[in-house]
Amino acid sequence: MAALGLCRAFGALVVSAGSRRARPAALPLVPQPCLPGPVSAPAVCRELGGSAPLCTTDPLWKCRTKYTVRPVGMKKTGGRDHTGRIRVRGIGGGHKRRYRMIDFQRLRYEEGALPEPFTEKVVSVRYDPCRSADIALVAGGNRKRWIIATENMQPGDSIMNSPHIGRMAVSAGEGDAYPLGALPVGTLICNLESHPGKGAQYIRAAGTCGVLLRKVNGTAIVQLPSKRHMQVLETCVATVGRVSNVDHNKRVIGKAGRNRWLGKRPHTGLWHRKGGWAGRKIKPIPPMKSYVNLPRVKAVE
Repeated sequence: MAALGLCRAFGALVVSAGSRRARPAALPLVPQPCLPGPVSAPAVCRELGGSAPLCTTDPLWKCRTKYTVRPVGMKKTGGRDHTGRIRVRGIGGGHKRRYRMIDFQRLRYEEGALPEPFTEKVVSVRYDPCRSADIALVAGGNRKRWIIATENMQPGDSIMNSPHIGRMAVSAGEGDAYPLGALPVGTLICNLESHPGKGAQYIRAAGTCGVLLRKVNGTAIVQLPSKRHMQVLETCVATVGRVSNVDHNKRVIGKAGRNRWLGKRPHTGLWHRKGGWAGRKIKPIPPMKSYVNLPRVKAVE
């Protein structure tokens, strides 16, 4: 009986080895292009990964190319880049947020409209989780858009947007957008452009404002909230007034959990020796930053 069982096991081994030799070699899997329409079998259509968005219909806010006033979904990065490595520390967790696209270019005309002054009406002013300042929904013509709200902006207010620079300085109200050349010296401004038509890049944080110091030869000198002076062309547009949410710097966090709600992750509790950055430093005001390409004057020999 033992010999019979051994012969049967040996025969099964030989048959399985022969079937393995007779099996044809598997062909390499060739990726097929993704075609529109219903797919019966799961097709292989993986593309190379990258940090750039692959489509413009993705709901994420960084993939949007068409403007919308509706909140757009956001994914948390945890401070990591496309490779998965941490690039910015202290970021992680927090409440879920949705991004509202802010139009930082106040002089954005509708399609087919002439470059003339136009007014808009403030529909609502609300909190924005993605920035320290409040935002306002304004409507004019056939469109709506989000802008940075000023300190005393209320629903129902009318704001003016004008590209004209006249001989006399205009008497602008809070929330109006004018070129720097049209405003009187000493005006408090915010949402300042560095180049005409580029959109606001300076003075956008809550409670901040700049001062129009003087106008010289088609340029304007502005004092930033950091007390630094900046020179731009007088055709750069700025908003009159101060940015909303003035008491932002007076808020009390109260507990460590609120920082976690805001998406701030604590650092390690290990002791670190403080370097020279920790002491008090008295630094002179940096020189004026100029965005104007002035002609160079050659030295006279």
